Amino acid sequence: MLKSADAIKRLRALNGGAPGLAYVRSFGCQLNVSDGEKIKGVLQEIGYGLTEDENEADLIILNTCAVRESAEDRVFGIVGSMKKLKERKPSLIIGIAGCMTAQSHIAQKIRRSYPQVDLVVGTSAIRSLPGLLLEHMEGASLAEDISEYDDFSEAVPQIRESSFKASVPIMFGCNNFCTYCIVPYVRGRERSRRPEDIIAEVEELVGKGYKEIMLLGQNVNSYGNDLGGEITFPELLRKLNALEGDFIIRFMSSHPKDASDELIEAIFDCRKVAKHLHLPVQSGSSDVLRRMNRRYTAEQYLETVRKIRDRDPGFSLTTDLIVGFPDETNEDFEATLDIIREVKYDNIYSFIYSKRSGTKAAEMPDSTTEEEKSRRMRELLSVQREVSSEHYRRFIGRTMRVLADGKAKKKEGWLTGKSSEFIIVEFPGDESLIGQFVDVKITGAMNWAVTGEMAEK
Repeated sequence: MLKSADAIKRLRALNGGAPGLAYVRSFGCQLNVSDGEKIKGVLQEIGYGLTEDENEADLIILNTCAVRESAEDRVFGIVGSMKKLKERKPSLIIGIAGCMTAQSHIAQKIRRSYPQVDLVVGTSAIRSLPGLLLEHMEGASLAEDISEYDDFSEAVPQIRESSFKASVPIMFGCNNFCTYCIVPYVRGRERSRRPEDIIAEVEELVGKGYKEIMLLGQNVNSYGNDLGGEITFPELLRKLNALEGDFIIRFMSSHPKDASDELIEAIFDCRKVAKHLHLPVQSGSSDVLRRMNRRYTAEQYLETVRKIRDRDPGFSLTTDLIVGFPDETNEDFEATLDIIREVKYDNIYSFIYSKRSGTKAAEMPDSTTEEEKSRRMRELLSVQREVSSEHYRRFIGRTMRVLADGKAKKKEGWLTGKSSEFIIVEFPGDESLIGQFVDVKITGAMNWAVTGEMAEK
């Protein structure tokens, strides 16, 4: 395949420099959203304009997620409906990118059942997009690149969705092989970016006025493990914290087995690192955790929480939970409720387990009914509401530093934002404050957010 720069020159010559409008839609996690921003950047470099209306697009790219089969079914439903778009506009180019493309059976299904698809772009093949477009325009019925590349194409342009919040991937892939998860199979093994490239990107973003930097990876805690001991994730946090500028550093996701004492120290020592940790427990039952291949017990998880809370009893923790993992017993579920009550999470992201083809958990026997799983989910959410309703009251009377990121949905003249603790804060304020840090004195608490008023300077 031609180098990207050469392909871009030939594409511009073919299209007279104006190939039309592109519509890019990303599904799934923040890494996918970041990839979608890079796809937009490459397309703009070729000469495409961007549109939010698929009906006026000359090129459509669906940047897909493969975590749940329901997400794949949704994408195929959308692709199927686009057959009519292509009938009305035969020159329309349709591409599928992202995690779905890394599965051989999905690639075969696209070739067999979706002739309206012209491009297939793998998770690490965004740099190949100009060459794939050229290949299609020169006659290929399906131009495809699903290769796994080890370099990260640092020069790939990016169209960021926000002017003050930016995501920065620091690594790709995963080595953990949790039995319910498809990610290692579609994103590959862990590959860390060079620290100097990450630091340079963050420094450039801060120089442009970005106030929030979100470091991304499937397991950021294992960043640097493949760099020969050159750097650890806590050391990277300290280097970024030392950069000049007024900004906050966030990161996700963290695997509990790698949440080291060194990481905890860095969070508390670094002024610019958010005082919040997303620590996915998945289940409160050590037996379920063993069958999930999480490689920690509930007791080990709680010991990490205690180390954090010994430093700050009110430290903000959020988590992921799976309800109804194969053959989860009532005792297993009660253990999950117990861990919610003990840890007192500020927020949880909970899911009813759904079988994912290609994972070990999909082959496990499961005698729990869907009705029972739904009942457990309702009970879990009820317990979390009780916990957070009480726990959020600890912020009343405190002045919190908030990055205002938009207008509140239900209160005219109010803004919403997130504090360092990743707590939603709503307060009266002018829209000119959006994208700025604001000190807010908290006067009220709900089970999902706190409210307050701007503090006097």
